[in-house]
Order: sequence, then structure tokens, then C-alpha cells
Amino acid sequence: MFWNLENFFDWRNDSTSVSDAEFSSRGERHWTRKRFYTKCHAIAKSILWAGSQEGGVPDVIGFAEVENAFVLRRMLQVTALRKLDYRLVHFDSPDRRGIDVALLYRHSRLKLADARPCHLYAGDSIVATRDILLATFRLADDDSIAFLVNHHPSKYGGTLVSDARRQMAVRRLRVLADSLQDAGVRKIVAMGDMNDTPDNPVYKDLEPTLRNLAEPLGRQGEGTIKYDGAWELIDMIFVSRAVKAPPSMKILRIPFLMTRDAGHAGEKPLRTYSGPRYQGGVSDHCPVWIQVTIGQK
Repeated sequence: MFWNLENFFDWRNDSTSVSDAEFSSRGERHWTRKRFYTKCHAIAKSILWAGSQEGGVPDVIGFAEVENAFVLRRMLQVTALRKLDYRLVHFDSPDRRGIDVALLYRHSRLKLADARPCHLYAGDSIVATRDILLATFRLADDDSIAFLVNHHPSKYGGTLVSDARRQMAVRRLRVLADSLQDAGVRKIVAMGDMNDTPDNPVYKDLEPTLRNLAEPLGRQGEGTIKYDGAWELIDMIFVSRAVKAPPSMKILRIPFLMTRDAGHAGEKPLRTYSGPRYQGGVSDHCPVWIQVTIGQK
């Protein structure tokens, strides 16, 4: 499962980022301890709901837009997820907004072999954006599976600049996937908020190493985020050929986290904030899900 949690900050102003000050008790959003824990419980309830619909809670969950390890540790400690055996993989990234990607995995199902952050580079310089998180797990018979969690640069700042930054992120993802395959890791799952839609030709650069499970849904007009009344599919999952997966991923519409779209037809995800107004939801993104079969090389 992958889910962009949209500004999942703690309530403390303890860093130099503008967003951290905004999402604090005395900040513009009046982000309090109570509101933080409300969001923790809503995320946990959503994960359990997904598990009830899909035959079990996810073994691996990728997240985007988390401030730090603290927010996820608290969620695992104080919600119903404490009864499960999730463990956390997280690294602080150089992102200017102070947001990172992270991964949870069930320790009883997967054994972590290696984890590291993979920076994006412009020449020799690290780009001030989210790293790609790489986590590799040991399977039976000396086999392994790798997960790559992404949150590619947004369209903020204009198409010309942002397109180049996203192309850089896709190229970095391809290099990482190829390196894993060269090292003998044949099973790869890459997931994330790509901040673009599957019809962008840039994703062809990932083939044949990775295939995009979001493509069929994109052709059908499905989406994970609603913008100006139209669904856009920017959250995707890619798999290598060795991963036995369905022809397309699922988009999870969580009933208690959807709300009427007052300006357009249908529903949209219930956000934590709508502008400055607190709504009590989780995110403007819907989670995505796949079920894969592992166990054979």
C-alpha cells in the first residue's frame, strides 16, 4: 500500500522549515496535539479498513509527506496498530519543506536486509527534495525483494523547471532499479507520488526494468487526487518482471475519508484542512494497493 499523508507533521515547532512553523500549536494552522492524534487514529483506522477489504492488512506500506520518524512511531504506539508488528524505516531528507518518505513493514512477514536513502543529484550536488527510500528484504531460498518509495518533485515553480526535476527523479529511479537487478535482486516494487500522470512519456524510460501498474487505470480516467473537479492519477506502483502482480493496481476509496465535492459532481478525499479551515480528514490523496505473490525466483 502507498499513501501520501499530506502534511503529516507533529505539533511542535522544532526545526527551521517554514512548514514546521505553520503546522504547530501556535502556527497558522493551529495544529495541536489533539488534532495530530486524531489524524493518527484516522490513518490507523484506514489501514485496518483496507485490510478488512483486501484479505489482510498490508505487509508493506509506503508513505509520503511525513515530517519525521516521531509521527509514525507515535501512530504505531497509540492507535490500534500497536497490536500489530509493524516496524519503521525512515531517513531525514534534504527537502526544504521538511517532509520525507517512509516505509512500514510487518516484521513477522519480512526480514529487513538493508535500507538507505538515495539522494537525487544535479551534477555533484544533492537536490533539496525528497530522497528515494530503498529497503531490501530477505526471502526464502536466498531470494530477496526491494521496495523503492518515491515522492517526486511537484509542479510548483512552473512546468519547465518542474518537468526537468521529475525527469531527474525518474532517471534516478531507473538507475537504482537497474543496479538492484545487476546485484541479483530481481523482485522490485517501486511506489510513490510521482506528481505526474501515467501518460507522461518519461515513464517509458523505466521500461523494460519496471512496468507501470497504474497505466490501465489512467486510460480509464481513474485518479487518486481530485483537482478542479477532475480525477488525476499521480500515485503509482511499478513492478519488475519477476514480481507476480495483477495487471493493474487498486485505488482505495475509503468511505469515511470521502466527502461530497461541493463545487463539482461526485466525491473527493476528505483533507485535514481545506484552505485554513480544519476538516478532520487525512489527505487529498487516495491510497493505492497491490497484492503480489512471492516465494519463487
